[in-house]
Amino acid sequence: QVQIAESGGGLVQSGGSLRLSCTTSTSALVFALTDVMGWYRQAPGKQRELVATITHTRNTVYADSVLGRFTISRDNAKKMLTLQMDSLKPEDTAVYYCNVDSSWGQGTLVTVSS
Repeated sequence: QVQIAESGGGLVQSGGSLRLSCTTSTSALVFALTDVMGWYRQAPGKQRELVATITHTRNTVYADSVLGRFTISRDNAKKMLTLQMDSLKPEDTAVYYCNVDSSWGQGTLVTVSS
């Protein structure tokens, strides 16, 4: 079972930025070979939804709602997945989860005030 630790959530005003990171317990080699990893979010009363994914070849997919505002990246040497969130909106408020090799982190809360 892969252990995942997320960080970077918090309270920010509308228009602000946050940077989320997650690290894993896997080896750097296993991390580098992991094809798809990504960030998901779950707002109160809603289902968990995809935010962004990235493959081992750096191909990315974004939800329409975050396209142009969020950037996903991975650092294989550090075993780290990052989500840079800019121009945040109140509707981005949610618990954000990192997913690597089908394992989930505990989530980190992002709250955007209007």
